[in-house]
Amino acid sequence: MTRVSATRTLENALRRVGFCLVAGTDEVGRGCLAGPVTAGVVILDPDRHIPGLADSKVVPADERDELYAEITRHALAWSVASSDPATIDRLNIHWASLDAMRRAVLALDPLPDIVLVDAFRIPNLPMAQRGVRKGDRRCAAIAAASIVAKVTRDRMMVTLHEQDPRYGFGRHKGYATPEHLAAVAQHGYSEVHRRSFKAATLFDTMA
Repeated sequence: MTRVSATRTLENALRRVGFCLVAGTDEVGRGCLAGPVTAGVVILDPDRHIPGLADSKVVPADERDELYAEITRHALAWSVASSDPATIDRLNIHWASLDAMRRAVLALDPLPDIVLVDAFRIPNLPMAQRGVRKGDRRCAAIAAASIVAKVTRDRMMVTLHEQDPRYGFGRHKGYATPEHLAAVAQHGYSEVHRRSFKAATLFDTMA
């Protein structure tokens, strides 16, 4: 995927029409076999430009860590929230992701005037929102949220690896890599695996 720097064009336009506090939100970990889905939300300071903001998937890990530090130091507000595997299995991944985003938004202090969401709309928000197609590539606040969520979740997966190194969580972060699938085939699911993720057919492709 080609890296494209996200811009503040949409945030600036919204501020010009009266939305002073513009938040962006995004989630990571939807396609994983293990671990939580994690949502980030960020209100960027319009007077502090943070260069290099882009979709977290195209930013190298060491640069993500640097951007995370910049975002969390200089943003007007930021928050993260996660839905654990049990919640994902109970609600399904789509609704668990939306619930994590809603909780992350409501944890902000101050609350935003409007929330920009990557692709979806979040139910039961008490403020305006707008879905932005491919928002993590286009919108700086959403890109910042994706980086905060990604770094937070990756660190959680490293901790899970330290607690149980059998699955290699620190390397693949819970995604269904051949290494991960082989470990599940050998050891079975752990407490942090999502039972609703049907990986059995993937085992067949490894034969």
